[in-house]
Amino acid sequence: MTPDRLVRDAAQRLSEAGSPSPRPDAEALWMHASGRDRTWLYTWGDLAWGKSAGERWRQARFDALIAARARGTPVAYLTGEREFWGLALATSPDTLIPRADTETLVQAALDRAGRSAGRLLDMGTGTGAVALAFASVRPGWDVLGVDVRREAVALARRNAERLKLHGARFIRSDWFSALGEAAAFDIIVANPPYIDPDDPHLAQGDVRFEPRSALVAKDHGRADLRYLIDHAGAYLTPDGWLALEHGYDQAFAVRTMLARAGYARVASVRDLGGHERVSLGQRPA
Repeated sequence: MTPDRLVRDAAQRLSEAGSPSPRPDAEALWMHASGRDRTWLYTWGDLAWGKSAGERWRQARFDALIAARARGTPVAYLTGEREFWGLALATSPDTLIPRADTETLVQAALDRAGRSAGRLLDMGTGTGAVALAFASVRPGWDVLGVDVRREAVALARRNAERLKLHGARFIRSDWFSALGEAAAFDIIVANPPYIDPDDPHLAQGDVRFEPRSALVAKDHGRADLRYLIDHAGAYLTPDGWLALEHGYDQAFAVRTMLARAGYARVASVRDLGGHERVSLGQRPA
């Protein structure tokens, strides 16, 4: 048996189990189990594998990971890591898995962070993905991430330490509750729960394993978006921005809520798939 054959057979198994990305999943899990990188796999994948006790142990570990993935467990939870904005972030079942669509939120914030210094608040930070991505590009900014879950705050702090991004700090807060009335930020970003509790997609794919409290919101997924829009203005500087990630079909509703709350320069930004993924506005008068 060779690594190429192991990965090919595993990808076939995952395909039959319904994985949307069987080959990348199999490669990621093989690299995690074997301790080898993708370059090694592509260069030496035709070598015999399984002769030594160590190789047999790694193969058994790989088989167990493939079995778990075939049952639906997300790759990011099996490997304990996900890349976001070029950063290797530790993940856990206590937080959402960072997704490429959320990089749109990071870019929207960066596009409105023209000054070399300022303050950014990341609401519901989870792994710290958005806060840390922003801090990696704007090291002169004071970046604060908040989350109501203690486990998420601890994970975000570990990620900041691992990446040596000391400009980002994280605290526990139920939205704005721990900030104090004097807090003022140039940019507030959030990827809040925005899925309708009755959405059938909650029974599909990776979201089956992610914390439901970080996914769903009342009022057809709009309750937390509305709460942030109604309260963020009090924590923004006079020319500050609020930027919110939302569902692919919620942009019009979010823009409407922003406009009714008095925000100026309301707009939406499309993700790489062409969907309006982030809506934003400048502090209401």
